[in-house]
Amino acid sequence: MAQVLCQLPKNYDENLLVGLETSDDAAVYRINDQLALIQTLDFFTPIVDDPYQFGQIAAANSLSDVYAMGGEPKLAMNIVCFPNCLSPDVLVEILKGGYDKVKEAGALLIGGHTVEDDEPKYGLSVAGFVNPNKVWTNSNSKPGDYIVLTKPLGVGIINTAIKGGLADEEAYNKAVKVMSTLNKYAKEALDGIDVNSVTDITGFGLIGHALEMALGSSVTIKINHKSIPVIDKALEYARMGLVPAGAYSNRKHAGDRVKFNGEIPEEMKDVLYDPQTSGGLMISVPRENVELLLERLKNTPTDYAVIGEVVEKEDYFIIVE
Repeated sequence: MAQVLCQLPKNYDENLLVGLETSDDAAVYRINDQLALIQTLDFFTPIVDDPYQFGQIAAANSLSDVYAMGGEPKLAMNIVCFPNCLSPDVLVEILKGGYDKVKEAGALLIGGHTVEDDEPKYGLSVAGFVNPNKVWTNSNSKPGDYIVLTKPLGVGIINTAIKGGLADEEAYNKAVKVMSTLNKYAKEALDGIDVNSVTDITGFGLIGHALEMALGSSVTIKINHKSIPVIDKALEYARMGLVPAGAYSNRKHAGDRVKFNGEIPEEMKDVLYDPQTSGGLMISVPRENVELLLERLKNTPTDYAVIGEVVEKEDYFIIVE
């Protein structure tokens, strides 16, 4: 998709603060000196069988981009593709799940658009607001920063196990909790703390999004694989070969810009490349602010950790140790 988008004409406007150039999470357009509009959208096919849970997860994923830019979501509209062979009651449950997450976010759900399709798909178009002087991007990391992750990894692998009927109830419930948790709480923990770069971990996996951050910032990010929170059973399922195809695509895309030092288990590499749905925020924070951030993150509902640091540009953009 990135190769397609790069062929399109570029839009230039002095008030367009964030566009396509840095593969950021959403577009940001300045309205005045105190207010900017954040615009994003996302939707996908079901990853769990329960329609209400699917609606929650899809909505949390769509809302995440606004939080990753430092903003507050205000308006959301449904994007729905739905087959006529399924009961309308299924669609009602999907939309209820989305509605409840939008309400939890403090935003308003104001309708949307539905088309008939062979496979269900659901998500949101979301508009939010941010102070134009306080927009977070993924391209301003500084040497000396620490890298903090606010949700555990492994949901893509567990989703693969779910589809294969091999995931146990505990792993299933943990993955659903992680995916349906709003990044609102991590964003609120960041309020008032100076940070340099923020992104959310989604389809490109941890390595892919860290690579975008390193490329945009012209730095190297060193990751300590032993510090990364991982959902229970994800490593076990990866050893069983339950790895989504997207992880291999992510590995190929990152290529030789990533270096692994030492004996790092293959299943851990799979987790690092694992495409996430509604993943956590990855934050590049000056080291003098990290203790305050970690203290605030204690009040959030998911696991978090310092997983690495930013250094001056070396031969590789990402080094995993």
